[in-house]
Amino acid sequence: MNETAMTGEDEVRADDDALLRALVEEVPFDGWTRTALRRALARLGRDPDEAELLFEGGAPAMIEAWTALVDRDMEDAAGTIAETRLAARVRALILLRLDRVAPHREAIRRALAILALPRNAALAARITGRTVDAIWHAAGDRSADFSWYTKRAILAAVYSTTLLYWLRDASENGEDTRAFLDRRLAGVALITRTRKRLESRLAGLRRGPMREDPSPSA
Repeated sequence: MNETAMTGEDEVRADDDALLRALVEEVPFDGWTRTALRRALARLGRDPDEAELLFEGGAPAMIEAWTALVDRDMEDAAGTIAETRLAARVRALILLRLDRVAPHREAIRRALAILALPRNAALAARITGRTVDAIWHAAGDRSADFSWYTKRAILAAVYSTTLLYWLRDASENGEDTRAFLDRRLAGVALITRTRKRLESRLAGLRRGPMREDPSPSA
């Protein structure tokens, strides 16, 4: 979008996004705190005292806003993925997302420590759910049937465990993370195929054996 086409709301969003990008750079030094927020504002040439008026929910609110920004960035970059199969696009999106946030590993570690607190359980679930929805949407999945809930839960587990593995991964170019993700996705594919075979067999049992029509009487 060019500048002449930007609305006031677009400009506010651009300012907010710039602040979040500056904030995450300060988190490794000061955590998800108002001190980090003040430093981010100063970096952008804004009044540091604005920090007292922003993110009333404190650190959890900052984390939620930043992860929502990462979700949007991922969806915006989905067009760069050449894969056409849904499963391959999901894999590529997860790896793209991790590659893009790689400079912010420490900020993510600190965010996860905060989200792991019992009082933030609902927020953690909401953030994960939003990210999973963004991945499916960016991958091109538009299903709205019951299977959507199943796929959402499965991908949440795959993404969450892969994220935790990635935080500890010291391999070159994240090769170990890629292998870990592939194993998880292969396991999901196997479970899905097995479930479908079982469902097919159960459906056959419910229908019962085929019976021939009796011959007409003479």
